[in-house]
Amino acid sequence: MPPGGGRPGHESRPGAGPATNGAAAMSIRRVVPDLRSTRLEESRRFYVDLFGFRVVMDLGFVVTLASPTHPAAQITLVRDEGGSQPVPAFTIEVGNVDAVHADAVARGADIVYPLTDERWGVRRFSVRDPNGVVLNVMSHRRDAG
Repeated sequence: MPPGGGRPGHESRPGAGPATNGAAAMSIRRVVPDLRSTRLEESRRFYVDLFGFRVVMDLGFVVTLASPTHPAAQITLVRDEGGSQPVPAFTIEVGNVDAVHADAVARGADIVYPLTDERWGVRRFSVRDPNGVVLNVMSHRRDAG
């Protein structure tokens, strides 16, 4: 074994461990790809029929599908109507969306959708990463439902 007791090839490296740059301790609960769809119903049938996903949320413009055996394995289909509102590439569910939002604002991140309590029981905002990718960051509201 290398010094420090780690497995070969897994030695400690600067930056390889938990964030030490002042970022708040974060609980990431899941990461879900958000797929744009101009053919939402066909896309839903594709994933349900071919892979056996189950519909766990259907708001008409957004449909979330989950694995019946691993419910955290999900795909979200988002209707792409060509509007000016950016469609996120994926969603990160966190333990405390307010803390992440405050940190993003403090860092000067490009917030492209404001922190909002949505009618379907989530609190969320969208932020653009340095590559221009839009991320949906959310938590389930405890008072919802």
